[in-house]
Amino acid sequence: MNRSALDLWVGIFVTIGVAAILFLSLKVGNLLTVSNDHGYRLEAEFDNIGGLKLRAPVKAAGVVVGRVEGIRLDPKTYEAVVTLKIDRGYAFSKDTIASILTSGLLGEVYIGLDAGGDTRMLADGDTITKTQSAIVLEKLIGQFLFDKAAGGAGAPAASGGAAPAAAAAGGTR
Repeated sequence: MNRSALDLWVGIFVTIGVAAILFLSLKVGNLLTVSNDHGYRLEAEFDNIGGLKLRAPVKAAGVVVGRVEGIRLDPKTYEAVVTLKIDRGYAFSKDTIASILTSGLLGEVYIGLDAGGDTRMLADGDTITKTQSAIVLEKLIGQFLFDKAAGGAGAPAASGGAAPAAAAAGGTR
């Protein structure tokens, strides 16, 4: 094999490698699924959206049925208003519940839709009224530690009186 043919094959493999890295970058950033299908838009209000980002998936029963199209803060209620773009092939009832979930402990944040039993369906521009905000792990850990600290100091006094509480606090003087 001569030198120019070898250089050509190396160039082809480098080009394929760069294309693969570009493809994976777009796939991870949820930028690869650009669709011309307009679908319909829904809004949902949440107290806390955690790490939810634009283009995050909207799933029902584990199936991606749409994407997060917009996130804004309502200046009157100070709640996060999330705009969802749902594909046309999926219809959800008026009593659908929208929850912010994570896949795994540190996985991607997405919105899960649980359809209700109402016969009326959501239409373009409607608002999902039943929502469940994100569970923020840092808040849970802080609350757990605070409860343990508060419960640990008050528990001996409740069960054994003042003398055991003084001894547990550092002994008597």
